[in-house]
Amino acid sequence: MAGAGAAPPAGAPGPGVESPGVAPPGVARPGVVWPGVVWIDGSVVETGRAAVPVFDRGFLYGDSVYEVLRTFHGVPHVLGEHLDRLAGSARRIGMGLPARGAIEAATAEAVRGCQAQAGAPDCYLRIIVTRGVSVGAAPINLDPGAAGEPRLVVIALPLHLPDPALYRDGASVALVGARRNAPGSLDPQVKSGNYLNSVLAVAEARDKGAYEALMCDSVGRIAEGASSNLFVVRGGRVATPPLSVGLIEGITRRQVLRLGRAVGLFVDEVKLWPIDLQRADEAFITSSVRGVMPVVTVDGEPVGAGRPGPVTAQVMEAYRRDTEGPVAAG
Repeated sequence: MAGAGAAPPAGAPGPGVESPGVAPPGVARPGVVWPGVVWIDGSVVETGRAAVPVFDRGFLYGDSVYEVLRTFHGVPHVLGEHLDRLAGSARRIGMGLPARGAIEAATAEAVRGCQAQAGAPDCYLRIIVTRGVSVGAAPINLDPGAAGEPRLVVIALPLHLPDPALYRDGASVALVGARRNAPGSLDPQVKSGNYLNSVLAVAEARDKGAYEALMCDSVGRIAEGASSNLFVVRGGRVATPPLSVGLIEGITRRQVLRLGRAVGLFVDEVKLWPIDLQRADEAFITSSVRGVMPVVTVDGEPVGAGRPGPVTAQVMEAYRRDTEGPVAAG
């Protein structure tokens, strides 16, 4: 899921004006116009005019792969790593991708369009590739061999980060009943549009009054958040679940593992059970848009002292310096 960073500001434009005529492929008649733009089928259009055909396999089956990232100072952050992961997701499900250069060019065009249209220096980016539309006499056809050309979509919206209070005071998480996909049913390294278990996990977390949902594997070990990776701190040591539990290798997770070790922290990948989180001194979650966010309660109970701790603060500062650079003097 990509909820954080994609929300519109208060007072976002409402419904657009209907116009007669038939729109070209990839362009809808005006509807709700959100700030930002969409690159689709070779053109940048306003959000209210972007559309995919109803027979697109991404719409019908979630037969798509995607990446979410943000820009820093107008530059897509670690775009190469995200495109490597996108290619890995596509390879694992036997899906072709447009040429890497074409994806990079579309992303750059979408960023420029968003900056020009919304006047925002930084953007939330979602790069999506669907398997396209099935060709032949049966447009509704599960057989992936029936698919035509893949469809590339790049969504660029003005960046809206979570409430600063969540970074200052910490977030709440809930352990939910929805389970992470078992590795034997769907490779967890595939970041696909088939996201229903995370949707249901977030719904359950919201019912519990929590900001983020934490999902376990089939035997009850913590895997990851619905849209984040989890780290816990105990006795000054930092731990995060290993990939073998069935979680995607988060780009920011990888960055935090590197940064934590670089600043002298003991950081390891360890299988974690709910009791390990409940007994932790500190905890935090990571994602490409959120960055590093402290966690202070789980299921309504405090983690450690119930406030962001010193190790979390050290990791947050290391991440900030790595992505934004040192704060300028004066």
